[in-house]
Amino acid sequence: MFTTMFWILAIWFIINVIWMWFATDNQKLQKTFAWINVVAVIIGFWVYFGVTKVSGIDTWFNIMNYANIVVAIVQFYFGYRNSSTVKHA
Repeated sequence: MFTTMFWILAIWFIINVIWMWFATDNQKLQKTFAWINVVAVIIGFWVYFGVTKVSGIDTWFNIMNYANIVVAIVQFYFGYRNSSTVKHA
């Protein structure tokens, strides 16, 4: 289960980051991906601390969990930022 969840979360992380950077102006998509990423972080930490670890990837699994937290914070910023900013001349 540890290895399977690692690869599922790794593939999600790659897809998530690619879509995040190509759609920074799409607030609805950013919000959706941010909340999905919160679920991925919860599952990731649950698996990391609740299942027997595989020694080759346990450090990378933990790094990916914390990287997902950073990505989720960025996505929440892009998703919930005020889009009606005023530009001064």
